[in-house]
Amino acid sequence: MKEYKIKLSEAPALIVHRNSIEKAAEKGTILFYHGLKACKETNMKEYLSLADRGFLSVGIDNVGHGERTYSDFEERLKRENSFEETFLSMVQQTSEEIPSVIDELVKKGLTDPEKIGICGISMGGYITYGSVLFEKRIKAIAPVLGSPKWKSSINSSPKNHPEKFYPVALLAQNAGQDSCVPPQFARDFHEVLIPYYKESPEKIAYIEYPQSNHFMIEEEWNELWENLLNWFEKFIN
Repeated sequence: MKEYKIKLSEAPALIVHRNSIEKAAEKGTILFYHGLKACKETNMKEYLSLADRGFLSVGIDNVGHGERTYSDFEERLKRENSFEETFLSMVQQTSEEIPSVIDELVKKGLTDPEKIGICGISMGGYITYGSVLFEKRIKAIAPVLGSPKWKSSINSSPKNHPEKFYPVALLAQNAGQDSCVPPQFARDFHEVLIPYYKESPEKIAYIEYPQSNHFMIEEEWNELWENLLNWFEKFIN
């Protein structure tokens, strides 16, 4: 297994692959976005599992996190009525920079622009939904414990733009008991999206895990992750 750090436009990144980087890029590149207060190094287990399937895994530090953590990060979140605004600002900024991240990968010969997938957990799930609004080269996305409903006046809330998603292959997975990111928002959005996918209904799926909260039980998490790997196998390769 090989791993190394790189800067992709403004985004610090961690690249992980098992075979040669050329062969991994030929299989497909998966951008991975972590959760709130985590960093690109947090999800090495997930990167390795993607690399084991032959993919090129690219973990990204979200805006305000990891190597670019805000010096006043905790203060921003704790200010009165500021948590949601700060959180969504970081989500949107990270989503908006995805085109430049992909541009850099293509420029460096590290990806096939026809074989790009995006996934993320929790905050990263929000970013995964947001990616579709700003980047047309994405083939498949798999938000985990994320939401397309951004509670703000920001027009770029994915919920407001269902027409942007097809033909991107979308697998959304949420925890049924999640009080941190309630599953109903992703569930309801799935129903809105179904008519847009009438020509390729196999490209959209929603799975909810009834026993889990935001920190999922191991059995359901393992099932979720296997579904995600198979989704990228099907729609990226």
